[in-house]
Amino acid sequence: MNARIESLEDSAPLVVDSIPAVGSRLLQTIPSAISALRANKGRSILTALGIIIGVAAVIAMLALAESASASMKAQLAGLGANVLTISPGSAQSSGARQAAGSVNSLKPGDVDAILQSVHGVTAGSAVVAGNAQVVFGNQNWPTRVMGVMPAYQQIEDWEVQSGAFFTSQDNTDSRNVAVVGHTVATNLFANGASPIGQVIRVRNVPFTVVGVLASKGSGYGADQDDVIFIPLQTGEVRLFGSSSINQIVLQVADGTQMNVAMQQLDQVLRLRHQLRPGDADDFSVFNNNDVIAKVQQVSQAMTVLLGSISAISLVVGGIGIMNIMLVSVTERTREIGIRLAIGAQPMDVMAQFLVEAVVLSVAGGAIGISIGCGLSTLVSMFAGWPAPPLLSAVLLSFCFSAAIGVFFGIYPARKASRLDPIVALRYE
Repeated sequence: MNARIESLEDSAPLVVDSIPAVGSRLLQTIPSAISALRANKGRSILTALGIIIGVAAVIAMLALAESASASMKAQLAGLGANVLTISPGSAQSSGARQAAGSVNSLKPGDVDAILQSVHGVTAGSAVVAGNAQVVFGNQNWPTRVMGVMPAYQQIEDWEVQSGAFFTSQDNTDSRNVAVVGHTVATNLFANGASPIGQVIRVRNVPFTVVGVLASKGSGYGADQDDVIFIPLQTGEVRLFGSSSINQIVLQVADGTQMNVAMQQLDQVLRLRHQLRPGDADDFSVFNNNDVIAKVQQVSQAMTVLLGSISAISLVVGGIGIMNIMLVSVTERTREIGIRLAIGAQPMDVMAQFLVEAVVLSVAGGAIGISIGCGLSTLVSMFAGWPAPPLLSAVLLSFCFSAAIGVFFGIYPARKASRLDPIVALRYE
């Protein structure tokens, strides 16, 4: 037993010493591998082209996908988080159902009833709206005017750029005050004058501008900034009438309570609207979180799809490397036989061809990274999309290209190392 332990102890240093020896062999192989590749420059460049295109495509595609995802998230942020939107139902005439909102089924007291009875709802606002021509001095602009409660600003996540949003007292007193969107302010006050304190006319009714909203940009094909907000009571009294509530928006404290809140408000509204069991709802509830989740799923799926399509070219490039290395083994059979005959080990031959494959893939990956980053920058400059190259995509592409060189280089390298020296020397 002691003799066996002593023999293991004696052999241990040999195993440790062999590690730097292997590393030294690989380092000695790199210059000869590069020389072999430089001897066939045209073929080496064409072989690496698949890796170059693949890496560049992965980086550029993922950058574009991330840019598109960020743009969609910014637009979805304008919808507000944990928001429920209640719209009026549809009328039915001669068996034919009309469009949603064709009947004024929502009532002014519905918001208060929901806030008092539905658990988790923290804010709510009725909305009356319509299109109108707005006039200031010799300027005019067609836009959408919305009568809302002050809570609407919080629910829909509107920020005020200058001035302030109107108050609850403004709503209670039906004051003629207005908060204008960025697009309206730009077109009505083109002379550079501050909109705050100016009097605009909406359907010939004068309103004093008390605030200008920060820009939200476009969303769902419409300009979100092309809007004017006025107090709900003012809209009902002076512009739209008290019986035409277009929708109700509600904010729920926690996203996990959305389904429970929807069930409860359904019961509250059916009771208030005196609907009997079996009667269809005369309203519809729209959950913003569902839309946001679906859009994010589509965005993630598109990112994976684009990345997968781009990665296919990397695999094709790897197959090209394996193919050209097999051709190289065939062409250099006599050289391999001479090296084995003068004392080279099969591992040395295997390392030679494996390093050549890795050098091809790594060099192609480095060039592809440069091209991919350049494409991302060009898209940002000319298309106006913020598409900076992702560090994760760069690292992933480089590591993947190196792994492809190893994976597709092993088979040709093993084939070269297993050649019979005598047969190789006779090869013509």
